[in-house]
Amino acid sequence: MVNTGMQLISFTCAVTGWIMAIAVTALPQWKVSAFIGPNLLTSEIKWEGIWMNCVYQTTGHMQCKTYDSMLALPPDIQAARALMCLAIFMGWLSCTVSCCGMKCTTCAGDDRRAKAGIALSGGVLFILTGLCVLIPVSWTANTVVQDFYNPNVPVMHKRELGQAIYLGWASAVILMISGAVLSSTCPAIEKGARYRRGYMGRSFANSPATIQDVPKPISTNSVPLKEYV
Repeated sequence: MVNTGMQLISFTCAVTGWIMAIAVTALPQWKVSAFIGPNLLTSEIKWEGIWMNCVYQTTGHMQCKTYDSMLALPPDIQAARALMCLAIFMGWLSCTVSCCGMKCTTCAGDDRRAKAGIALSGGVLFILTGLCVLIPVSWTANTVVQDFYNPNVPVMHKRELGQAIYLGWASAVILMISGAVLSSTCPAIEKGARYRRGYMGRSFANSPATIQDVPKPISTNSVPLKEYV
């Protein structure tokens, strides 16, 4: 029962991390304007994502424009598009596989080894999904930090880390931890249960059957009978 509860909790956290990864992919706040030096115009904020850039004004008006050419984008944004789309697909695949391998489902019947293998595969897929989210987010953050401290970059082009970067890091950590917990619950319990059964009680299934001694009938020929009056 404890193992089933751990599976449910880890699966719920993994699905939450996958939804967060979808939100990170859609959000434009990967890079935000840096208000440093003479760039003190705080009436509008520029957001740059992997699909579009937006200009948000303090009056509440926002204008967004998608990128015209994909090949003209920087390498980090191109890689972020590919990896985030791959992460979304792998997250969906991980949810499907994990549902089939959980103990609370009826998939694979009563075959515990098959369900343990399916649960292990689902956990590994969640870990790979977290890595696919972690790589583009960290790459973009490294690019932002390098451009911020690069004196050759104009002040108006300097950016800071946006909310989507921090949300992406949280999503990657949740996915990898949940995948590790999910992949370590079912196989370890099954292996330990098998060894425990072999240790606690002896198995007489393969031992040769012993023939019990059948009581011999009393023979009256060997010992003479005496009559007593």
